[in-house]
Amino acid sequence: MAIWETSSVPNNEDVMDDSNPLSCVQLDRTQRLYGFGICFIVGFLISILSTLSLGTGQVALFAVFFTLGNIISLMSTTFLIGPAKQLKTMFAPVRMVASIVFLSMIVITLVVAFTLKLALLCLILCIVQALALFWYSASYIPYGRAAIKKVVGGCIDV
Repeated sequence: MAIWETSSVPNNEDVMDDSNPLSCVQLDRTQRLYGFGICFIVGFLISILSTLSLGTGQVALFAVFFTLGNIISLMSTTFLIGPAKQLKTMFAPVRMVASIVFLSMIVITLVVAFTLKLALLCLILCIVQALALFWYSASYIPYGRAAIKKVVGGCIDV
């Protein structure tokens, strides 16, 4: 499968199957893994570096770059499964709530940053945005959410 697929892949196929004849861009497995890694790291770095603009009081700049970093990190998976499958899996029942919360937080964060310009509220919304992305990502790891619940539950019981 390549970056830009034109049909969905059945659930029983390998997500990185190279045999999709309808792909318009062909990348081998190594290229896709590099694309995924680079895109994810760049997105993460943009999100982290966006916090530098908070010190200067530029709330809108912080919100835009933090959100952009999260979106780039999310889009890194298109290197592995393609954009059509990405959209399809985002709204699968197991990920729907996390996807809706994440996308809603993107919109709300940007609206608050550009209209209210409240740094603390914007920071809280960005944290919720990051947590929603983390929860969404954990749904791709077998038993990932269960492990997170167990760790958080153990920390709360202390």
